[in-house]
Amino acid sequence: MAAPVVVEAAGALVWRVRLGTLQVALVHRPRYDDWSWPKGKVDHGETILAAATREVAEETAHDVVLGIPLPGLEYALSDGRRKRVHYWAAQVAGRPDAAALRARAPVPPVSPKEIDQLRWFDVATAAKRLTRDDDRAPLAELVEAYEKDRLDTRALVIARHGTARRRSDWKGTELDRPLTPEGQRQARALVPVLSTFGVARVVTSAWARCVSTVAPYAASAQIAAEVLPVLTEAEHSTSPARVAAEVLQLLEQTGDAVLCTHRPVLPTVVDVLAQHARRSVADALPAADPFLHPAQVLVAHVAQTPKGPRVVATETHRPGEV
Repeated sequence: MAAPVVVEAAGALVWRVRLGTLQVALVHRPRYDDWSWPKGKVDHGETILAAATREVAEETAHDVVLGIPLPGLEYALSDGRRKRVHYWAAQVAGRPDAAALRARAPVPPVSPKEIDQLRWFDVATAAKRLTRDDDRAPLAELVEAYEKDRLDTRALVIARHGTARRRSDWKGTELDRPLTPEGQRQARALVPVLSTFGVARVVTSAWARCVSTVAPYAASAQIAAEVLPVLTEAEHSTSPARVAAEVLQLLEQTGDAVLCTHRPVLPTVVDVLAQHARRSVADALPAADPFLHPAQVLVAHVAQTPKGPRVVATETHRPGEV
């Protein structure tokens, strides 16, 4: 018996704090007369990340930046298919996110026939207003994260460069070994991924395959990439400690950033993340070579605490995956 078709959907719990009270945004759908989280189906060729920010923008008229992932939902549809909804915490984009928004396409609002109200509720009131009982599960996770100071986070995105020419086929130096056409496609596909997390700083190895991987996003966001020789394979083999220091500096910053490097460098990067992560988060980090596939990213959600930066959640994404 064939497995049922799964309809992928994505959305976000958009939150803010007003007068010391945590609030979330709910939308009203007149067709169903219900209150729910802004969400919608993933379009053909679209990633769940891009769908989440697009759907929120369509239904709330707010551009958002995604934060920690939240529990999703899966349920049966009347036609026998199943619907899987992915959720993130999110905040309305502000000035620090201007670069990331430049890398997104404009999103027109939906018709009032689809969404006719957007309202902010205190979380206790929101729990009562939600029509579907299952929608309270991601809300409970969001409230718990807020109470434990794990909700207000920034993203450090660790990217492995895209697919490059084989060493055996390349007559030039390692410094210049380029991406393949597939690697160039992967680099372009990274643009919406990095934009989703509000990346405003691009840090990359000096070798061409890394520079080329982040170049499309840097161009779209209109920011200059910071090219660091210390992140190359050669420099890392000489001084892993310098790479570790760079990762720590990025963890300590208050903005969202991407660091693009090479497979042999990733164990050092992941080790620094693990040292500054909750035990359960550290245990879930990649633990074996290759750590990340070409153009795959590891998103570390970092909270700033009195004791320093703390990685409170992680997720991985790869261009071309739904």
